Amino acid sequence: MDIQITALSKTYGSGRSAVRALRGVDLTIGEGMFGLLGPNGAGKTTLMRILAGLVNPTSGRVMVAGHDLSTERGKVAVKAMLGYLPQELGLYPELTARQFLDYMAILKGLDDVRTRRARVDRTLEMAGLADVADRRLKGFSGGMKRRVGIAQALLNDPRILIVDEPTAGLDPEERIRFRNLLVDLASDRIVILSTHIVEDICQTCRDMAVLDRGLVRFRGSPADLIARARGVVWQIRTENGHKPDGGLVVVSTLQLANGVRYRVVGRDASAHPGAEPAQPSLEDGYVWLMQAKDALPGGE
Repeated sequence: MDIQITALSKTYGSGRSAVRALRGVDLTIGEGMFGLLGPNGAGKTTLMRILAGLVNPTSGRVMVAGHDLSTERGKVAVKAMLGYLPQELGLYPELTARQFLDYMAILKGLDDVRTRRARVDRTLEMAGLADVADRRLKGFSGGMKRRVGIAQALLNDPRILIVDEPTAGLDPEERIRFRNLLVDLASDRIVILSTHIVEDICQTCRDMAVLDRGLVRFRGSPADLIARARGVVWQIRTENGHKPDGGLVVVSTLQLANGVRYRVVGRDASAHPGAEPAQPSLEDGYVWLMQAKDALPGGE
């Protein structure tokens, strides 16, 4: 089972006010965790909404497990096998987790009471919410609410799970728990993780793409993106706190007792005495990719 995206474009509005959210996107996504990385406004949410059948593309084609999303029959077939957790999922704070999931299951067409209850219990267990199932949602933490969102997306036992910016705003401990949950779910299905948080991709995905301004800037494994930054990552220590210049991009800054240590990416750090080469990380690879993109005419 896979998802094939061919020459996919989406334009909102017309004339001078037109916004090109996607511009000829080509991707093939197979089973397991797939990371879609990019800055805010890159077009990630538009792509996720098209895959979920909520938005129609301006042009191009999407095939999901052999079903064409441009047809009504294809949309119906795909929705039956797909679970979607949007950036903002409206919850009813006065309902318990069990009540909310029961309500969502009814909306998804699970009319048989016995089947519905069994499905709700199963998804509560899968999302790690069984012990708080009868607590009201208004008392849930941000991470617990995200898990409720995952639970509702799993009610129809989907073969494809799409999660859009799922860890934004979570504390580090909740983020780790949520990432581990996604990895477990990806063992027997396609899970697409759309995010602007590099660490989430690094910790969960073996396959990924970088989307920016509606274009695919990179397609490959995290290791491939890291390799692109080999030889262009440096550590520079200064005593006066002046930021390194000369075309170098600062990735991180660490205050020391007697100065500042900068981690930078750039082709040549020889103008800075004491610059030491460093092993690249996925964040370095991402920053270098975006820096190289900006150096091209028109940012293309």
